[in-house]
Amino acid sequence: MRAGGDRDGAPAGDAGVSRGPRRDGVDPVARTRSRRRALQAVYAMQLSGVDARNAIAQFAHEQAHEVADLEYFEDLVRGVGKHRAELDAALQPFLDRAVEEVDPIERAMLRIAAYELRHRLDVPFRVVIDEALRTVKRFGSEHGHTYVNGVLDRAAAQWRATEVQAARG
Repeated sequence: MRAGGDRDGAPAGDAGVSRGPRRDGVDPVARTRSRRRALQAVYAMQLSGVDARNAIAQFAHEQAHEVADLEYFEDLVRGVGKHRAELDAALQPFLDRAVEEVDPIERAMLRIAAYELRHRLDVPFRVVIDEALRTVKRFGSEHGHTYVNGVLDRAAAQWRATEVQAARG
């Protein structure tokens, strides 16, 4: 988090107000929409067994109309599809039950966040966790965000130890 700003560096209180891409070309609002659509696509993959390509096709049209980051959405969905077994195995030590026993919305979000933490090192760990919590609060069970927070905090501390230590420094 930058001083005086929200998780993406926007002035405090302006969360959700799009002023366009930052200097690095990332539009935080578009990324948030991409994560929400990715959650829906990964959830659909879990329930129906559809592959990533078909899930992307199903949601891409809607995604484009929301002016979201289509490339990021596709990367998340493809990444979870391709690395699901690795992500589940990596998450397991931080869970209190089998991955398949976790609520489907929370499981989908944990997989997406795990993918970001392990494969999208360009995204700060705090952004990954914050976005996961906001998304689960919106779509998940009443207290699902607390479970997701605990899992991702422990996972980030191990997977991105240097970054987490620097932030706590």
